[in-house]
Amino acid sequence: MEHRQQQKQLNRGKKWFALKKPIRILLFGMLVVAICGFVIVNQLISSSDVSKLEEPEPRPTFIYDQNGEIVSKISNSNIEGVRLDQIPKELIEAVISVEDQQFYKHNGINYFGIARAFAQNTLKGEVVAGGSTITQQLSKNVFLTQERTYSRKFKELLIAKKIERTYSKDDIMERYLNQIYFGEGAWGVQRAAEIYFGKDVSELTLSESATLAGLIKAPSHLSPYKSMEKSVERRNIVLSLMKSEEYISQAEFDEAIGQEIVLADPTMPNYKGKYPYYIDYIIEEAVNKYELTKNEVLSGGLHIYTELNPVIQDALEEVYEDDRYFPESKPDQLIQSGSVFLNPKTGGISALVGGRGEYTYGRFNNATELVRQPGSTLKPLVYTAALEQGYQISDLLVDEPININGYAPKNFDHKFRGQVTMYDAVTQSYNIPPVWLLNNIGIETGVRTVERFGIPLEEQDHNLGLALGGLHKGTSPLRMAQAFSAFANDGVMMEAHAIVEIKDSEGEVIGKWREQSVEVTEAEVAQQMTYMLKGAVEEGTAQKAQISGMEVAGKTGTTQLPFTGVDGSKDHWFVGYTPDIVGAAWLGYDKTDSEHYLTSTSSFTAPPIFGQVLSRSISELPTKKFDLPLIAKKKKELEEQIDRLREKEQKQENEKRKLEKKKEKERKKREKKDEKEREKREKKIEKDKKKREKEKEKKHKWKEHDD
Repeated sequence: MEHRQQQKQLNRGKKWFALKKPIRILLFGMLVVAICGFVIVNQLISSSDVSKLEEPEPRPTFIYDQNGEIVSKISNSNIEGVRLDQIPKELIEAVISVEDQQFYKHNGINYFGIARAFAQNTLKGEVVAGGSTITQQLSKNVFLTQERTYSRKFKELLIAKKIERTYSKDDIMERYLNQIYFGEGAWGVQRAAEIYFGKDVSELTLSESATLAGLIKAPSHLSPYKSMEKSVERRNIVLSLMKSEEYISQAEFDEAIGQEIVLADPTMPNYKGKYPYYIDYIIEEAVNKYELTKNEVLSGGLHIYTELNPVIQDALEEVYEDDRYFPESKPDQLIQSGSVFLNPKTGGISALVGGRGEYTYGRFNNATELVRQPGSTLKPLVYTAALEQGYQISDLLVDEPININGYAPKNFDHKFRGQVTMYDAVTQSYNIPPVWLLNNIGIETGVRTVERFGIPLEEQDHNLGLALGGLHKGTSPLRMAQAFSAFANDGVMMEAHAIVEIKDSEGEVIGKWREQSVEVTEAEVAQQMTYMLKGAVEEGTAQKAQISGMEVAGKTGTTQLPFTGVDGSKDHWFVGYTPDIVGAAWLGYDKTDSEHYLTSTSSFTAPPIFGQVLSRSISELPTKKFDLPLIAKKKKELEEQIDRLREKEQKQENEKRKLEKKKEKERKKREKKDEKEREKREKKIEKDKKKREKEKEKKHKWKEHDD
């Protein structure tokens, strides 16, 4: 019996074993599939590329004026990145409370949240919920589209896992807060803080932090600019969640929930777009002189300290916005202009405007990029060469018709004065004296001097036309201002520059201006030129550059039209300076033709621009008079020469008067003689007339007698 029972149990075991075999195979197969699936999924996770997150968040570059104040903020991105330690912990906690309460606990995926979302989607019959963690949202924002599909969701999960394996939680949070959209065009927390509250993200309050965190779900719908009521309601939900998560106390909750949401003042300063030409030049200088890429300048979070003087820059901008200071343009083309002002002691560019009309990014900058003939503004450099060769401001120069190998210059007024002092030749901008002078000192001497002042010349410029600024190509207002700065700085020319120092986003200095100067001429020569150019403003061609209570020196320049038959000019220039500032202004059409040209001379157009800018910047110009101690003797010699010329002129005038008096006496004598002759003739005529009448009467009587 016992044996039969054992046999029965054995048979029952065999039957059970035979029954479980398919299940065991199925279970084993499922295990293999699970392992393979796990391996494949891990392989997919490992092969996912999240290197894009290694790219630093683009951060705006801040531009500072000479006082260390921010004047502009530039960027080529709609995102402004900030470090996590710059973001208030309240904002981070608010985002965690409302978006992903398990953020610091899960490994990128909240499986409970996914299950809940799956149930909702199944009930609705479409994808309506996602159950996404912050890591998943980051992967979606950076790597994927916003479409709601299961395939996209699967990719999102893979990338989220790879992100979690690659980065720390803090790194993920930093990247997320810099990438997320907050509405109103604000990408990232920094832009959101600026747009909604007009402040840096680090300055946000608890209430403001909760408000921004609440926008993430539906920024367009919940924006306080669109619906303050919905925004406040959403903020209160976030604050309630923060209290539940024990991030804030009941007292903090009560205080924050009772605060009003105060949005940014729309009239607050907007640095974007301010001083565009100056900013363009800063970018160019940073790239060319400090070997930065344009992308580094625009997105590297740099701090660039400059020589910009806001008072002078504002004055220049105001003048260029007022059409009264410019000649009337043709309807189809605006008369263009460019001006630059710099400090002659440092070479620092104080102000710069490169054009008129509406500004567009990367527009041609007439102040720095222009290449036009400078006309008579180049004459002082030629006169400098002559002074260096021993000529004096009192020396007499030829001002009579000359023809040197076919080159026959003429004065603007088509008059000749025989001889004039160098002083008068400069102040009145005569053309013949500098040409005669350049021929005497040698063309190559003049060429070397002009090049020493930083004006580039070509082989075609090695001729007598150099004396009148008739260059083959030309130069820019910036180069002319830099050249004239040597006269204001006793012969020492400082290299013009806008940037003083560049710091990276961490505050480390990565570029610093190193003073670059060259003594282009002697101090005595520079002071002689200043004295003559001061005369040009006080009594010569540049009188419209005068400023009440301040001495100004400068030179006008007008260039000829490239065609004949029209009375006008192509370019108008003025380059002038005081002891504290030097500036250059140019006017002209971009395209000069028979319909588009300047109808006056530079005396009436460019100097007033200079004068207006300086008049509005008088607070920045403390030195009112030039100090010219080295040329006292030269001035005395000039005065003596002028006295001699006056005596000579007086003597010539007296001789002329004597001659005229003698001629008048002779004229009167002739007139008297002529009068006597006339009277004699008249008497003879009267006598002959009477005689004829008498004979006629006599004949009449004889006729009556015969009758």
